[in-house]
Amino acid sequence: MPVPARRPPSWAWVTGLTAAALVLVAVLAVKAENGPQPTASASPKPSASASPKPSAKPDESAPVAVPDGSGTGRRIVYSLGQRRVWLVDASDASRRTFKVWPGTVGPAPGNYTVGTRREAATGSDGVEIENIVYFAVASGVNVAFSNALDGSSPPPPAAGTTTGGVRMKAADGDAVWKFGTAGTTVAVVK
Repeated sequence: MPVPARRPPSWAWVTGLTAAALVLVAVLAVKAENGPQPTASASPKPSASASPKPSAKPDESAPVAVPDGSGTGRRIVYSLGQRRVWLVDASDASRRTFKVWPGTVGPAPGNYTVGTRREAATGSDGVEIENIVYFAVASGVNVAFSNALDGSSPPPPAAGTTTGGVRMKAADGDAVWKFGTAGTTVAVVK
């Protein structure tokens, strides 16, 4: 007479299925983290008192042409509407372009000159920053390119806070620091 096969106890099935589900969730989480990230799609109208909301991560998906009317020669071009910076060499070729997170106060369109530079400081939002390249004053607030030491995007500013930092990723901050020496032109466009 054949002996019936022993079935595993129900707790063993539940434990096995739970472990498999946890592994699947972990694999999907890793894939999602490495995939494309959402960014804010609305662009505010540029103004000296704009209050932009930073996106989680700037979008670097496609090359973007240097804006018309941004001048000629070696310069940094900052587009208020596109929230983007270009580093343009003497032959008018873009050497690098990237998205930025503007502060609550921005300069009016026009040409400015890099003046003071600081290697590191604490931003007006309390974040440790580096590669600080000052180029304008708007509404009594210094406007400068910089990046957070930890590479993060700036936190949403507290109500009524004025910030003039134009933040970027750490690698972009390093590039602006090397390119934007004292006397470099900064062309701000709409």
